[in-house]
Amino acid sequence: MRVPVLRQGGCLIASVQDALTDSDLRDLQHRLAEHAGESGVHGVVIDVTVLDVIDSFASRIVSTIASTVRLRGADAVIVGIQPEVAFAMVQLGLTLDGVRTALDLDEGLALLRGPGDR
Repeated sequence: MRVPVLRQGGCLIASVQDALTDSDLRDLQHRLAEHAGESGVHGVVIDVTVLDVIDSFASRIVSTIASTVRLRGADAVIVGIQPEVAFAMVQLGLTLDGVRTALDLDEGLALLRGPGDR
């Protein structure tokens, strides 16, 4: 299942619509790295609101996506991690080190705006 990637201003928004396979996650990683460099955006938001599980592979890929888009000139924010998912991740020792998170899309976009845009 492909994750739609939309551009809003200087940001890309990847909105996960359903549970993702490992292959879907790898595809998203490659597409966001490509788009971030080619489109000249300054930010990438990955919305995971619909996910009720984020396993070790998914958390590693999300961290890798954030690092990759940073190397391509954009910041990344993960939005919409549900309370139960956050609790389970902590219990399993899964972290998103170095990845900014926000409660929802609006908050994520606000994090990516420059000081002059607020």
